Amino acid sequence: MNLPNSLTVSRLFLAGLMMLFLSVSWPLSKSAALLIFIIAALTDYFDGYLARNVYGVTSFGRLMDPLTDKILVCAAFVSFVELKLLPAWIVVVIISREFLVTGLRLLAASRGRVIAAGRWGKHKTVWQIVAIVTILLGLAIQHDVLARTAWERIEDYRLGFGVIAYGIGLAVALITAATGGMYFLEHREIIRGHL
Repeated sequence: MNLPNSLTVSRLFLAGLMMLFLSVSWPLSKSAALLIFIIAALTDYFDGYLARNVYGVTSFGRLMDPLTDKILVCAAFVSFVELKLLPAWIVVVIISREFLVTGLRLLAASRGRVIAAGRWGKHKTVWQIVAIVTILLGLAIQHDVLARTAWERIEDYRLGFGVIAYGIGLAVALITAATGGMYFLEHREIIRGHL
């Protein structure tokens, strides 16, 4: 397995590690989760760069790179539901879009076509990463920085942060759904061909 593919697979391990640190109450665990997610996001950039410019793009990389990205993002959003930062319906919208677009790509592949990541899909990914980093940063501040301050200050922060996290989650769900709709609109002939 070459280096880009190893970096791709490493995101599976990093997603699990991030979820572990989000689910425990160890000192600095939320900061560790933030750092792990940032490292995982960087591996996504570097595996693509190395595959395109040094090692060459492989079939394994074409398949696994977007899948490990989706697993990483879904792991973060599911963890936010468990932590009661986001309602489940927001995360279901985000995850459903990922499954539906993957299904559309499989339909296209069955007809010998490849649907590459488009401009809107890349925007969606950037916004998802920004949202996850922002929420993880807020959690790190709440649990790892403010933990020794007065209870009233933590409670005020928690309430404000909860509203911000909900707003960010809602915005990302809308962006994610809209970009998914654009994929289906742009490639509607593929669906018509299978009805």
